[in-house]
Amino acid sequence: MLAACSVAPTAQGESQTALLQPEAASGYTDKPGWATRHFAVAAAHPLATDAGYKILKSGGSAVDAAVAVQMVLGLVEPQSSGIGGGSFLLHHDGNITEAFDGRETAPAAASENLFLNTDGKPVTFYEGVVGGRAVGVPGTVQMLEDAHRQHGKLPWKQLFAPAIELAEQGFKVSERLHSMLVSDVYLPKNPVAAAYFYDTAGQPWPVGHLLKNPELASVFKRIAAEGAKALMTGNIAQAIVDKVRQHPTNPGQLALADLANYRAIQRQPLCNDYRAAARDYRICGMPPPSSGAIAVGQILGLLAQTPATAMPLINGLPDPRWLHLYTEASRLAFADRDQYIADPDFVQAPGGSWLSLLEPRYLAERAQLIGPVRMKTAIAGTPGVVKTSYAPMPAQPEHGTSHISIVDANGNALAMTSSIENAFGSRQMVKGFLLNNELTDFSFTPSDAQGRPVANRVEPGKRPRSSMAPTLVFDKATGELLMSGGSPGGALIIHYTAKLLYGTLNWELDAQQAINLPNFGSLNGMTLLEEQRFAAATVQSLRHPCAQVREAPMTSGLQAIQKTPSGWFGGADPRREGVVRGD
Repeated sequence: MLAACSVAPTAQGESQTALLQPEAASGYTDKPGWATRHFAVAAAHPLATDAGYKILKSGGSAVDAAVAVQMVLGLVEPQSSGIGGGSFLLHHDGNITEAFDGRETAPAAASENLFLNTDGKPVTFYEGVVGGRAVGVPGTVQMLEDAHRQHGKLPWKQLFAPAIELAEQGFKVSERLHSMLVSDVYLPKNPVAAAYFYDTAGQPWPVGHLLKNPELASVFKRIAAEGAKALMTGNIAQAIVDKVRQHPTNPGQLALADLANYRAIQRQPLCNDYRAAARDYRICGMPPPSSGAIAVGQILGLLAQTPATAMPLINGLPDPRWLHLYTEASRLAFADRDQYIADPDFVQAPGGSWLSLLEPRYLAERAQLIGPVRMKTAIAGTPGVVKTSYAPMPAQPEHGTSHISIVDANGNALAMTSSIENAFGSRQMVKGFLLNNELTDFSFTPSDAQGRPVANRVEPGKRPRSSMAPTLVFDKATGELLMSGGSPGGALIIHYTAKLLYGTLNWELDAQQAINLPNFGSLNGMTLLEEQRFAAATVQSLRHPCAQVREAPMTSGLQAIQKTPSGWFGGADPRREGVVRGD
């Protein structure tokens, strides 16, 4: 057995990926969970939650509240999301569930060699991130405008008032934002960002410092008055393009036409059935280019084929035998993810349907690969009868994001995950907001040694694969909405969301209890465990020949709102600043 382990058991690059957490840890603060009767909003910062609460109290819809929440998040939590990035939104109006795709796109001038150096080899991750090269066309504002046109109740302009007021009058720098500024080595190198986030001595503003952003307030006012076109055309768009193309060492290829031609896409949500604790559920998420719903669905579906379903929590924690089964299922799911999933406008689904990856017979076949000994690195399966000619994507880091869950008093609900990718994105600041680096979610390597293309390679106008997993859960028999949830966390979003679902549906925990559970997972290599959350005996039991285990900060940011007999109950992640509020 030891000889067989001489081959490195981790997926290529996973050692680096595991170390590069989306955002650094900033402490752990117990959250009580929040019970409400009529409506609720959960967001990653108290000021953003308050903005959504005010909109709902004013008679606004869930989408109205989401617009207000997102604008405030871009101001007070700029490391995670904002108008310079992209989003996915799932919406349910009491009858119909819809998926809004506001993912960024690659510029028309981009090629599959975008992240290759002059020697034809991939650049390092941060060589790709910092500067203009990785900036994609931002889609959040356009997507929210489309959703508001269909589901908004209050005037678009009114939804920007909370963010404008905070930008003009100032907000207090939080502990988390301060800690992010302390740890970031690239942001101070951008003169515009440095002048905003740091004092004249180059020190990050202290916790409690009143930070004002009049430039962003002016942009908000323009968008409030003119809609998304204020961002995507005219002088704001020109400023974005200039910032990208004129970067002194790492310019990008974004053009005015890329912004003017951007369109958010309304897609069919990806829904599949799931049975847990003698109850049947319908779980809905985003289809590709997001890999979140498929990977989460595969993990849950694979576990359902194993003894995991008969394993309860032991002293409030997952049993080591359950963790083994979970990480084995994870490896199989991530192998399929890396092989198949990319922008559906560029890549055909295996077997002609993305649901082929969730088909019960296929998952039963894949589950047979799960045994008592940990597999090294899983390889993709063959759903349906169609074999792919694509090469699996090599492992590389994925980052940032923020999650919002909202239910309003009229039966509308949403789950929305938004991102600028790495913490502080490309570190390029324009008119008070940061630009994304989402193009680094594409494969830096366009093809393998045999010349087979990677499905998630860069192509003009293409949307990079994402791990964002906004999720809505329904009772299958009645169609009643039972939960909205999701998390930031790069590729680990998949595990955080799966933990939330398994904890609430299988172990019948409330949302806060499920969120509080320690984090765990695998990206198809080593086993990852949240540091200082598992007993030494548990960690050691998962370590054996061929099995590497790494304990690391796994800084999830889960938000969830679940139905209760008396109304709603919301949970927020103790690892971040989020809160839930409602009436």
